[in-house]
Amino acid sequence: MAPDHFALYGTHARETPPVRLTAGKLSVDLSNGNLRSITYDGVEVLRAISYLVRDRDWGTYNPDLTDLDILPRDGVFTVAYSACYAGPAGTELTVRVSISGDASGSLTFSADALSSTGFETNRCGFCILHPIVGLAGSPVTVAYVDGRSEETCLPDLIEPWQPFQNMRAITHTVLPGVVAECRMDGDTFEMEDQRNWSDASYKTYVRPLALPWPYTIEPSQTVAQAVTLTVRDHRPSASAPVKKSSAASVVITHGSKTGTFPKIGLIITSEEAKSTLRQAALLAQVAPQELLFHFDPLAGHNADCFIDFAAISRLHTGTITLEIALACQRPLADETVEIAERMQSAGFRPDAIVISPAVDRQSTPPGSTWPECPPLGDVYAAARNAFPGIRLGGGMLSYFTELNRKRVPADNLDFISHCTNPIVHAADDLSVMQTLEALPFITRSVREIYGDKPYRIGPSTIPMRQNPYGSRTMDNPGDRRIAMASTDPRHNGFFAAAFAMAYASGTLDAGLECLTLSALTGPLGLVAGRNEPSPEGEARPLLRIVHALAGLAGRTWKQCISSDPTRLLCFEAQDSETSSIWLINITAEPVTVDLTEWAGSDHCRAGVLILAPFSTEQIARV
Repeated sequence: MAPDHFALYGTHARETPPVRLTAGKLSVDLSNGNLRSITYDGVEVLRAISYLVRDRDWGTYNPDLTDLDILPRDGVFTVAYSACYAGPAGTELTVRVSISGDASGSLTFSADALSSTGFETNRCGFCILHPIVGLAGSPVTVAYVDGRSEETCLPDLIEPWQPFQNMRAITHTVLPGVVAECRMDGDTFEMEDQRNWSDASYKTYVRPLALPWPYTIEPSQTVAQAVTLTVRDHRPSASAPVKKSSAASVVITHGSKTGTFPKIGLIITSEEAKSTLRQAALLAQVAPQELLFHFDPLAGHNADCFIDFAAISRLHTGTITLEIALACQRPLADETVEIAERMQSAGFRPDAIVISPAVDRQSTPPGSTWPECPPLGDVYAAARNAFPGIRLGGGMLSYFTELNRKRVPADNLDFISHCTNPIVHAADDLSVMQTLEALPFITRSVREIYGDKPYRIGPSTIPMRQNPYGSRTMDNPGDRRIAMASTDPRHNGFFAAAFAMAYASGTLDAGLECLTLSALTGPLGLVAGRNEPSPEGEARPLLRIVHALAGLAGRTWKQCISSDPTRLLCFEAQDSETSSIWLINITAEPVTVDLTEWAGSDHCRAGVLILAPFSTEQIARV
């Protein structure tokens, strides 16, 4: 029986399936006017070519498409349409698009934008995504707008700034004997390392961030751009074809890595404190090892917060951390000592403090002026003085992006912390799950910067708790899949359960001290809070997963290798008496698993646990 769509995604809204277009060995998916999954001979060449228009908060406009004409013919396909964008105060923008591909391996995507009213935007034009798996650290040739050409490599560790600027084209190897050139015309392009935001891509975009934004497209000014992909296949004609992916069994084999499962935390804000208190029995059932309390004076949090935090702490047997977004509007000693005194008066005694200037939650893109902020060394010194005898953590209350761009002085810190979010740039189901590919690169980059310093991640959830790239997170009253939204319907479904378990699997190799994947209640919670569409206390599938992960904390994990990590992820959990393989289906389709390597052995005496597929019936064993 097919899985229930609402149970999987938390919404009845369905994504429009893409249109697959093929010309010889070249294939693309046409989705909402843009191109995804661009492959040659079954191998991904580009992850996407998209024409995007963003508002002043970096939100992405959703255009109305008209006059759509799709014409597939033998060895050729063409697409044409108009995209209409409605801006604030009655402004509008119309983009006329033409796409063509042929069996020679050539693909062209051109667009002419015109506004009769003038149109304000942070970005209007093409974004080209190169995949990271198989390409990270590999050789490329970059052509620049001044005519120069350079033999270089895509970055392996995540670059905080643009690895390439003033670009005209970039060429990489697809397969032995097959190369692909991507040429961008009509403006000056540059590349950023989107792994900063946990996107699984390098993004080449227009226009340079050093130029002012937002900017205005003047009335009757045509903005013409084009992207041309040229694949050159130099293999002998008799070369064996590349093995195409299929729905065959996913083979699970042993890996060599091993480690210890991290503690599991829950984030508790002042707004959800009373709701959390009403769920005391559930808190005991989940049994997290860590509670992470959030305090932000600029959000109106005051001394009363600590009374609720102290009450919740008395229900908890694990460790307590307080996350402080320091206002930095008065002398640092005054602000930190005042917080310490309020905590003491309320009887709230955390085991650790994570402190960061509130202003550092806002991202500073290349070319922008860094905001006024006290030196971080002074902030940490004031915290040490105000909170003696407890662990002090630093890093960013926002995302790895900000930590990578503003690297904190960590010598006197007891641990490093940051979050991630999968809907910064795109919110479709495929893009969200693809962000999992970036997690090992993020954790390896953190380890390269901060060595073996104790390391925490979270809260990292599908909904965005804050927007470092604009003035606000996006409202989502219609429960849609939209980027930078403070709520996301998939948090209510099996999708979030699969994502959270896969997230935990993807960060095992980092040796995390603690991983926080949810709150207890509210929009980021395991159960619904007040003022939500669901009844207060209604459990989400994510509850089962966080409870399971909390039960693994401190146990030994061993690496398992999936032959197709785009469909299935896995790991092995061990204790003194049993071991088990955990399988995570990150698709909505059934997956058959080949466990031949474990057959007939007691290597996995407890069997196979299937705790985080989209549906509990979605994995079969061979």
